[in-house]
Amino acid sequence: MSNPVPFDDRDGYIWFDGKIVPWREATIHVLNHGLHYGSCVFEGERVYHGKVFKLNEHTERLHRSANLLGFALPFSVEALNRATEEIVQKQNIVDGYVRPVAWRGSEQMAILTTHSRIHVAIACWTWPAYYTDEAKRKGAKLTIEKHWKRPAPDTAPTASKAAGLYMIGTITKNQAHAGGFQEALMTDWRGYIAETTSSNFFLVIGGELHTPIPDCFLDGITRRTVMELARKRGIKVVERHITLDELSTAQEAFMTGTAAEVTPVGSIDALTFTVGPVTTALMDDYAKLVAE
Repeated sequence: MSNPVPFDDRDGYIWFDGKIVPWREATIHVLNHGLHYGSCVFEGERVYHGKVFKLNEHTERLHRSANLLGFALPFSVEALNRATEEIVQKQNIVDGYVRPVAWRGSEQMAILTTHSRIHVAIACWTWPAYYTDEAKRKGAKLTIEKHWKRPAPDTAPTASKAAGLYMIGTITKNQAHAGGFQEALMTDWRGYIAETTSSNFFLVIGGELHTPIPDCFLDGITRRTVMELARKRGIKVVERHITLDELSTAQEAFMTGTAAEVTPVGSIDALTFTVGPVTTALMDDYAKLVAE
């Protein structure tokens, strides 16, 4: 298989601090605060048929994430929405992915950031489905992460989509792939089920939808959308703390996220799940919604 094209060596354009610049010119210095100290927030958005799904919700969350990290974005929600639509059109993206990102710059190389400037960029590119059709038919293969935990909300800004919070997910995902799995299911500091490395998690138990309370991880936009779709179908949605022992009581399991959309889980270590009627119905409902 050929190597993918690196993301710093592509044709096209990126919106960068208020201007559209050539893709290869959207660069920053190696001594910037976001890289060294994690003062960086981002979003992941999907384009369906030329339109960004839930754009305003994503942009509002980008602002909230920045505020949780102690800085304000220099562009309003409305300005960033317009910029996103502009760069999607400029890049001629029909079905793809959008990555807005904001970070502290290079003015200071220290923990203190009184003179740091805030930068914002928006990139987008054509991107196929995160999981293949075969993976969705069979269900993804997961393993339970036994070492790293999602941190307590008083130890990190867990309600933000901050770049630093994905360090644990990256370590865990790489370990899972090395072990022959597609994903890993993570617990929180108390031992309750939290989420996968980058997606929210649901169980179907007796026809009801059960999902962890997002009190130490991101309350995903896709998560809330799927819960709404379930309620419209008359499916009871239960948000609660769930233990690992309860996995064996579920008939179905699936993940949700901008990248994952609605992806069934086929197995978690030795446990197996069916791609059953509830998961299938919500997959169909979500596909119809994003196509509107």
